[in-house]
Amino acid sequence: MTTQQVDLHLHTSCSDGRYSPAEVVAMAAAAGMKVIAIADHDNVDGIDRALCAGAEHGIEVISAVELSTQWQDYQDIHLLGYGFDHHHVELVHQLAGFREFRAGRNQQIVTKVNSQLAEEGREPLDFEAIAASAAGTIGRPHIALALRSAGYVQNHDEAFDRYLVPNDVVKRFFPIDEAIRLIHAAGGIAVLAHPPYVTRNHGELEALLETFVEMGLDGLEAYNNGVNQDGTYWLINLARRHDLIVTGGSDFHGSEDSTIAIGRGVGRLKIPYTCVDEIRSALFRRHAEENS
Repeated sequence: MTTQQVDLHLHTSCSDGRYSPAEVVAMAAAAGMKVIAIADHDNVDGIDRALCAGAEHGIEVISAVELSTQWQDYQDIHLLGYGFDHHHVELVHQLAGFREFRAGRNQQIVTKVNSQLAEEGREPLDFEAIAASAAGTIGRPHIALALRSAGYVQNHDEAFDRYLVPNDVVKRFFPIDEAIRLIHAAGGIAVLAHPPYVTRNHGELEALLETFVEMGLDGLEAYNNGVNQDGTYWLINLARRHDLIVTGGSDFHGSEDSTIAIGRGVGRLKIPYTCVDEIRSALFRRHAEENS
């Protein structure tokens, strides 16, 4: 078995990561990665830049995205798409509409945060400056960074506890069946991201998974920060029982106060190269089915 290192869940400044696509690729090269996937939230704008940087550094970059979805009472279920055409017209259109909504939502959040800051006798945040720093899809982590830069909080957690959670505005989510269809229409495969963050109840998770498989789900992110080694083994067995592929990633955002690094998540999390092979095989099968 190859020992080549991979990381199939990385974020850049095009969503809520700290570093640009080129910087993330350079960091991945320095960390010894051979294959990575840029999976920004509801955004594919960084993929072309990552592909160019990957060619320069000798790293394979897989196109990816992380969609915010919902199903019944379950909100913010994250769905990873891999290997799709990131210039697909419908995909680009849907994501643009989603980003437009999110920009409006985050402007509302900043307005509410600024009201709280005014009550505290503090200067307001500049939304335009936050938007410029995001260089893509604005997320609450960008607002948290602005609060830290202004000296109003010491870290990311304090920003959320004191300002962002109390001043939140309801998010918009893709229905998960529509999100799976969208990824498939663009030629990719759909993988459920960090399943323990959906629910930690094993029976509940398996019941949900059966429903998602009927919708066309292709895989499960078994290697993730929400489980220990025993939890990873359980998720791998769960995936095999439902004929799903297994993937994994660090979910790296580049936060200064995080222990997560490229190629290494919480604890001893490392992602085996076999996950890349499984993605390739699933893409091959899907394309063969579509062309048959």
